Amino acid sequence: MSVNAYTARNGKELVLEILGRFDFGLHKPFRRAYRGRAGLDTYRVDLRQAESMDSSALGMLLLLREHASGQGARVVLHHCQEEVDEILRTANFQKLFEIERSPAPRPVKAE
Repeated sequence: MSVNAYTARNGKELVLEILGRFDFGLHKPFRRAYRGRAGLDTYRVDLRQAESMDSSALGMLLLLREHASGQGARVVLHHCQEEVDEILRTANFQKLFEIERSPAPRPVKAE
């Protein structure tokens, strides 16, 4: 499990990629990835490779939201897989965050 961070969109967006389990073990690396950043309008948490998440991950997202709102930025949860999306819906995070779900796979045409 790890966090990769990089800037996008002309330095106005910070992308935080979560790899593996999103749990308390990522608390310090996750925080370090976004602390001290300025001039951003979006923090995008890419969850496409997040295998699962627990309640501490929900708390980390809330801390990120607080940090971002202090700068007038928004937080987008991006590419949520089914299991992670279910956890976010159960916690009613759709009321607090913009959530971009993974597109449904296209059906394969039988020939």
